[in-house]
Amino acid sequence: MKKYLSLIKFSHTIFAMPFALIGFFLAQTNQFEWKILFYIVLCMVFARSSAMAFNRYIDRNIDKKNPRTATIREIPSGKISPKNALLFTFINVLLFITTTYFINPLCFLLSPVALIIILGYSLTKRVTYLCHLILGLGLSLAPLGSYIAVTGRFDILPILFSLSVLFWVSGFDIIYALQDEEFDKAENLYSIPVKIGVKNSMVISKFLHFIALITLLFTGLIYDFGIYYFIGLLIFSFLLVYQHLIIKPNDLSKVNLAFFTTNGIASIIFGIFVIIDVLIR
Repeated sequence: MKKYLSLIKFSHTIFAMPFALIGFFLAQTNQFEWKILFYIVLCMVFARSSAMAFNRYIDRNIDKKNPRTATIREIPSGKISPKNALLFTFINVLLFITTTYFINPLCFLLSPVALIIILGYSLTKRVTYLCHLILGLGLSLAPLGSYIAVTGRFDILPILFSLSVLFWVSGFDIIYALQDEEFDKAENLYSIPVKIGVKNSMVISKFLHFIALITLLFTGLIYDFGIYYFIGLLIFSFLLVYQHLIIKPNDLSKVNLAFFTTNGIASIIFGIFVIIDVLIR
């Protein structure tokens, strides 16, 4: 179990889970949907597990060549076989689709679309420099998907939260990709850093994060959120600025701190404050 949790980087679920909970609470009326909440959490776990296991399977030969990943990732290091990783992917795909069936017809109908996006990301860095946006799109499904799970319909409010997640995730994925710029060039892989270099990539990352913050600010103002929402947004903004301050073009030693720790804390804090604001409205 420990090996498979490491394979899928289960701790990284922390990025999207708070936004999934935001979508859930935005959709609540008078009756609290405990069963739906349970199904949403299951879907998040199964989606994350299938996407990461598939990514590790598809990238197994690349990871074996990359000095950064050759000894720490489970397939190239021999901890998990490619066959078992692929089997694990299929099991989680089936569990995800099955869970959506018990939520509502629209979620079940859209489940293959969600899977195409989150699994398809693993192939995009072989064909497009915009692979970071595809990853962002995959995680952006969390708030909208949770909202649909409760209401059975689309709405502009969760879509705005989804857009903010898209820009936020795309921005920090570019930061994460900085550390593999030279390797990706050698292997003819696509990424923003490969296309425009480290310094320009950091500018693009900052721009995407700025758009994410503007989207959240616009959402808060248009939908008349209260003080807790804006406190959460202020902290979220500070942590996004902080991760750009600790990454320098000539010093990428703190990429993991910026990528995981800072963004994980930002997501949790923002999610807590938004949910508090929704509950007291």
